Amino acid sequence: MKLTFSTPILAFAFFLLAATISSCVVLSPKKYKALLAKQDSLNTGWTESQLTAENLNNTIAKLKRDTADLNGQLADLHARYTEMDGNYAKLRSNSSSAINKLSEDLKKREQRLKEVEEILRKRDEATNQLKEKLQQALLGFTKNGLTVEIKNGKVYVSLMDKLLFPSGSIVIDEKGKQALAQLAKVLKEQPEINIAVEGHTDSQKINNLGQIKDNWDLSVLRSTSVVRFLTEIEKVESVRMTATGKGEFQPLAPNTSAESRSKNRRIEIVLSPKLDELYDLIKQ
Repeated sequence: MKLTFSTPILAFAFFLLAATISSCVVLSPKKYKALLAKQDSLNTGWTESQLTAENLNNTIAKLKRDTADLNGQLADLHARYTEMDGNYAKLRSNSSSAINKLSEDLKKREQRLKEVEEILRKRDEATNQLKEKLQQALLGFTKNGLTVEIKNGKVYVSLMDKLLFPSGSIVIDEKGKQALAQLAKVLKEQPEINIAVEGHTDSQKINNLGQIKDNWDLSVLRSTSVVRFLTEIEKVESVRMTATGKGEFQPLAPNTSAESRSKNRRIEIVLSPKLDELYDLIKQ
C-alpha cells in the first residue's frame, strides 16, 4: 500500500507565511528569523517524510514480489512432491509385481530342476540295471575279450576283434554270432535304448585285403556287419541302430606292441537311454 500524507503541515506553513507577511511591519527581525527557521525545518521534515514514504512503498512492492515468488516455489514443490509420491506408489506397485513374478519363475525353475534330476536319476538307475543284465547275459564271453562298463551315462559293450572276426575279415564268425545273439536278447527287451556300433582298428596299415583300402574301410565295414546281423538276423529295430567307423584314431592303448594293438582292434556297442522326455522338459 502506497503511503500518502495530508496537507496540514503545508497549510500551516502557508498560514505562518501569510501571517508573517501581513504582520511584517510589527514582527521583529528575531521573530522573523525564527519563523523562517521553522519553515525550513518543516520543509525538511516534509521532504524526509516523502522519502520515507517512497522507501516504504518500495519495500512493500518488494515484499509482494517475494511473496509471489515464494508462492510459486511452494506450488512447484507441491507439484513435484505429488509427482514423486505418485512415482513412488507406482514403483512400489511395480516392485511388488516384479517380486511376485520373480518368485513364481523361481518356483517353476525349481520344479523343472527337480523333474530333470528325477529323469536323470531314473536314467542312471536304468543304465545300471542294463549293465547288470548285459554282464549276466554275456558272462560266458568275458574271457574272450568282452567287457561291459558305464561311461558318461552310457553303457559300453566292447568286443575285441578276435571275438567277432577272423584276422583281416569283416565276416562275423560263429563265436561272435553267439555273443551278439545274447546281446540282442537284452536289447530287444530294452526298446528305449539307442544303439551305436563303432568299429575301431590299430594303426597297422592294411595289406592284401582286396577292396578294403585302409583302416577307415575296415572299421566301417566291421561295424556295418554287426548292425546287419543284429537287425536282419536278430530282428533288433533298425531305427535304433547307428553304424560308424573310427579307424585307428580312438585307441585304448599305444600301438607299440601286439598286445596293445589287439586292445585297439575292437567293436564298441554304445547303449544310451532315449532322453526325449528330458529334451522336451528342457525346451519348455
